[in-house]
Amino acid sequence: MMNAEQKAAYERDGFLLVKGFCSQAETDKLYKTALEDDAMRKNALDLNDLSGKKTKLSLWFTPGNDVFGYLTRAKRMVESVDELLDNGSPVCHFHSKLMQKEPKVGGAWEWHQDYGYWYKNQFMFPDQLISVMVALTAANKANGCLQVIKGSHKLGRVNHGFSGEQVGADMTMVNNALKTMELVYCELQPGDALFFHSNLLHRSEANLSDHPRWSIISCYCSQSNLAYNETSTSWKTPVNVVPDEAILQWDAASLSDNDFLKKENDPALKETGWEKEV
Repeated sequence: MMNAEQKAAYERDGFLLVKGFCSQAETDKLYKTALEDDAMRKNALDLNDLSGKKTKLSLWFTPGNDVFGYLTRAKRMVESVDELLDNGSPVCHFHSKLMQKEPKVGGAWEWHQDYGYWYKNQFMFPDQLISVMVALTAANKANGCLQVIKGSHKLGRVNHGFSGEQVGADMTMVNNALKTMELVYCELQPGDALFFHSNLLHRSEANLSDHPRWSIISCYCSQSNLAYNETSTSWKTPVNVVPDEAILQWDAASLSDNDFLKKENDPALKETGWEKEV
């Protein structure tokens, strides 16, 4: 459970780092599954950054009875999210994604807010959306760890347009934010978790190192947060919580039955006209 100091830090900074959120044994099992489960490779999406390098991710909506589903539904995860969202509404799972930044070839993520994407799903309340990144490998400056602008969630949503095949934030506002607020490199060890607000400005460099940077990011919303342009249903279904020990002790299914996102179905990648009007 989050203590008062952690909750205050999240509200002030827009992010919170929790060291050792997952044990080494849990992290090893998650990473091994990510490497070996063929569903991850078959359902990976490639998105070009501005330089043409590819960022790769696999995204699914409903948390299942696989090892990643057990992490997403784990008691410590859901209770932590509930504490930080702090609005009394049941916690729902929007989607999870496996981020796969391979050595030398893994592309960058341009400056953006998650709500810059999710605005197109027409979620009403950005304060009721949160992401949790769990590092499966070490993340550092050399292999393109996440960078955040501390406190930038208080800007509200800034305008977003297309940046390569990604959705990127208005760089005038990003540069103003960088002159006003602190840039933080979120270096993580395997098993560390980073909780961050949907309006926090963040990016990551391409992975030019010899080492992979893999992570799992689970995104949650409150059931009271309506989405008027989202065809999946996980976002409005309260999480079916499992005990923490499920990750290591319960039999785990394959990910092949998960409802993976297809690139052509992602509303964030479609022109709406809002990019130019707002």
